[in-house]
Formats: sequence, C-alpha cells, structure tokens
Amino acid sequence: MSILKICNVNYSYDGSKKTLKNICAEFDKGKIYAILGPSGCGKTTLLSLLGGLDEPSDGQVLFQGEDISRKGLAWHRKNNVAFIFQSYNLIDYMTPAENVALTSKLTPLPILERLGLTKEEARRNVLKLSGGQQQRVAIARALASDASVILADEPTGNLDEDTADEITKILKECAHQMNKCVIIVTHSNDLAKQADVIFRLKKNELFVAS
Repeated sequence: MSILKICNVNYSYDGSKKTLKNICAEFDKGKIYAILGPSGCGKTTLLSLLGGLDEPSDGQVLFQGEDISRKGLAWHRKNNVAFIFQSYNLIDYMTPAENVALTSKLTPLPILERLGLTKEEARRNVLKLSGGQQQRVAIARALASDASVILADEPTGNLDEDTADEITKILKECAHQMNKCVIIVTHSNDLAKQADVIFRLKKNELFVAS
C-alpha cells in the first residue's frame, strides 16, 4: 500500500477556475519524487494539500489508506509529514539548534554540521544567518523529524551548486536508506533527474513524465 495517495482532487481558490483538476497520484516509502511545472501551475498548492495545510475542493488525500481529514489536518501535519518551506518558516527568535530540537529528540548539532553550519552558527539567532544558511536549517529540521513523509518546496533554490548537490544527496539517502517518502516541488531539471519518479503538472493536471 502507498503511504500517501491523492484521489480525484480538485482545487480552486474562488470556487470557479480550477487550480488543480482531477489529480491522482500515489507515493511510496523508500522513493524520492519530483513535481515539475511552470510558475503558477499549482505545484505548491498540491504540496499544501498533501501536507494538510489546505483542503481540496473535491476528492481525498489518504495517508496509509485513511483520509487525513478523519483525524484532522493538524494531526496529519504534526505526526505524518515534515515540511521544507521555500520561505524557511523558522522560529526567528531561536537558534538553528533550537529550531531543529523542536522536531526531534536527536542532538541537532551533527545534522546541522553535515548541512554546512559550524557550531558557532548553530548557536546564533537564525536572523543573523544568510538566506542560504537559513535554508539549510529548514532542511535540517525536516530531516531530523520522525515523520515518514518529507515535503520540500524548492529545497535547493537558495543554495550554491555544491551545497545543492549535497542536499540532494541527503534527500536521496532519506528515501533510499531511511525509507522515507520524499516529495519535492522544483523548477530544477537537474534535481528532478535525481528522483525515482518525476511528475509534471501542466494545465492543472498531473502526469508521470515519460
């Protein structure tokens, strides 16, 4: 059974024009997925629906065969998924170490160091870090979580090429070695090529790339 499934989902902001139309897809543990598409096509909206940040106009989002609305979207967000937001969504009065500690009982420093932050940087207020460093903290927070699904919105968008390659490697390890389901929204064809399955979102519909 797929760990996450989206069935005949439609979504519209104003009740008229559909942003997503009859979307169906299944996502398994142990795989990394990429969702490609032009700006404004609904990629981030789809990620929000999968993560329980929003509800579809029609259709279902299932986690392990159960509609996520049954236990509640907040329960789904807390227990089943971890987000890597393009806008970071860090607690701005905390340090990187404190942000990561919110999602995991593991010691935060090793994963922050692996993502390129020093011990000193891990103890600074996050607002004193660069955008690229804040992105690494956001990624570390998701990777340290116990959630079985990681949802990433342009996770390498603010990073240099070498760091982006390292982040991609870590996300692949999360899927292939830690048996997590990793779903990435991206504009990067290079990042998408690293995925096990590539979806394309075009004209409000989702297709598996050939």
